[in-house]
Amino acid sequence: MKRLLSLILFLALALLCAGCGGAPAQSTPTPNTATEAETPLTENDLQARIDEMEGTNMTKALHLSVNDRELAVDWEDNESVSALIELVSSEPLTVQMSLYGGFEQVGSLGTDLPRNDSQTTTRAGDIMLYSGNQIVIFYGANSWAYTRLGRVTDQSAAEMKDLLGGGDVTVTLSWK
Repeated sequence: MKRLLSLILFLALALLCAGCGGAPAQSTPTPNTATEAETPLTENDLQARIDEMEGTNMTKALHLSVNDRELAVDWEDNESVSALIELVSSEPLTVQMSLYGGFEQVGSLGTDLPRNDSQTTTRAGDIMLYSGNQIVIFYGANSWAYTRLGRVTDQSAAEMKDLLGGGDVTVTLSWK
């Protein structure tokens, strides 16, 4: 994004410089025939265009936080994640999670999502859908039939255990 903005700024400045010097124009367009491309951009105009482009290029993403700590997640591209995005698109969803089995946190989503369960051996950082209506985040391993939702990518297994293994946690899912 920074490279794109730098390129736009460079091109705009090049156009401004080209309009300021060089050979005299052979004909001067009347105000009625001037086009936007022929009108030099002021610094404010340029900044407004950059701001407009940044606003249109912003993309939303599904976010997950545990006890107000946002985690990087590589989300799956499946029907379950699409339904989860739809669920949280208008407002964040807070899920009270509980320890279970000494290797996971589990909490109810309050609704059923589409599922495509398959036998899976999990590892720390895996985020799964269980029974279509519960989200599970692993800090250890387990083998069961789940639908994969995603994987935490910025925490080691030891960090996941520290984050999730000490007691119940609050998870927030949001679309921003």
